[in-house]
Amino acid sequence: MATTEEPPATTEENPLLEGLRLRRTPEPCVAVIFGASGDLAHRKLLPALYALAYRSLLPDKFAILGVARTEQSTAEWRADIEKSIREHARDGFKQEVWDWLSSRMEYAPMEFSDDLAEDKMAQQLTKFDEELGTMGNRLYYLAVPPSAIGTIVGELGTRRSSKGWTRIIAEKPFGHDLASAKELNTQISEHFGENEVFRIDHYLGKETVQNMLALRFANGIFEPIWNRQFIDHVQITVAESMGIEGRAGYYEQAGAIRDIFQNHLLQLVALTAMEPPVDFNADSVRNEKVKVLHALHTPGPKHIVRGQYGRGFVEGEEVPGYREEEGVAPDSVTETYFAAKLYVDNWRWADTPFYVRAGKRLARRETTIAIQFKRAPHPPFEDSAGEGLRPNVLLIHIQPDEGVSLAVGAKVPGQGMSIRTVHMDFLYGGAFRTGLPEAYERLILDALLGDATLFTRTDEVEEQWSLVDTIVAAWKRDRPLFPNYEAGSWGPSAADDLIHRDGRSWRRH
Repeated sequence: MATTEEPPATTEENPLLEGLRLRRTPEPCVAVIFGASGDLAHRKLLPALYALAYRSLLPDKFAILGVARTEQSTAEWRADIEKSIREHARDGFKQEVWDWLSSRMEYAPMEFSDDLAEDKMAQQLTKFDEELGTMGNRLYYLAVPPSAIGTIVGELGTRRSSKGWTRIIAEKPFGHDLASAKELNTQISEHFGENEVFRIDHYLGKETVQNMLALRFANGIFEPIWNRQFIDHVQITVAESMGIEGRAGYYEQAGAIRDIFQNHLLQLVALTAMEPPVDFNADSVRNEKVKVLHALHTPGPKHIVRGQYGRGFVEGEEVPGYREEEGVAPDSVTETYFAAKLYVDNWRWADTPFYVRAGKRLARRETTIAIQFKRAPHPPFEDSAGEGLRPNVLLIHIQPDEGVSLAVGAKVPGQGMSIRTVHMDFLYGGAFRTGLPEAYERLILDALLGDATLFTRTDEVEEQWSLVDTIVAAWKRDRPLFPNYEAGSWGPSAADDLIHRDGRSWRRH
């Protein structure tokens, strides 16, 4: 068993530590990862924990217990995780960091409802408490299908000890519709308080998503004009060039509306449209987001577009249509694209449309929020500007190139008053010399600290599902003609019609 020496990284070895250490260090604890042999654990969760260890942001008295159905030994699991960290971690591999972390890692193969296996898991957790001093504190990460969450939470709840704290991180999707989300919330609330439940949406851990709050509320030039009087409309795009990546079993049940719109897109809308919170504690921020979600609606079925990709070319490579993907029914009507016109019914945003779209196998990967301002009234050089002068746009790039761009009109050098649009750009990579942390690093650390600001609350989840259920109910009355867009395009033509009817166009970034 491991000793309790500190993580090996030092401020001298890593200058990032000096600033990061200003944050409160988490209390001693054990992180228990259910689904520890899965793709999420290998690609994101363990590399994120390695990155935290690399920066000495984990407590000295810390351990990891991996739990999954896969039969393998602790040594085999550690070897697999080491390969994943070498491949996916954002930092170079440091043997001393890995030695410190891996010496605190154990693996327990088990069925999630096997009493004997759960007894062994409890014994291992007690052993961590005795040998590493983890004090009975537990962070349970449920990287499992939604159908397994209720079972695991029930078992954990009946076995929870009065010693130390317990926190649960639940992965999306949280339920399949409003009814299932409410049922899951009820099951969880029988054993755990709301302050112990962390419903994760990794988009909220991205630096540029958090920067939306700083951009609005730390700069006096934006908030006074962040309303219907100055903003013409908002466009939010979540585009992926990849397909379903072998996840047909999940995607056939979810589709784009449950995979992206219900969580990522609606959270981006809420952050864009929310009122200034009283402060930045968890409840204040989430209270304002819930108000937006409650006020959100779409005018009707004609303002919603769904699509499914056919064969096409993405980045020069021919790719199959969705119905040709392994595990997908040949007559599937699962949508891989979704677009909608939304309104937020409050004073700030009345009659200001929010156009949102998300899809797979689109022209390229990007997530952006575009705030388009109204045109300047009667500029004296309007005739000379012609098509060269477009409305001001504040463009927030969330991925892949994180940053902010502001489009403004400027005079072209030379004789006369010729105006054209230029861009004032801020890129994270250029402005800050440090690399951006992965979203899971921030979110796992926040959960270890008990900070729920970037996690979704019960009422948030239910408001999101309420809107999705309303949209999906209308779909049951018709059968779409799929596929209706080529892979490598920007989606179905109906999505262009949706915004063209209002005299606007989707941005082609």
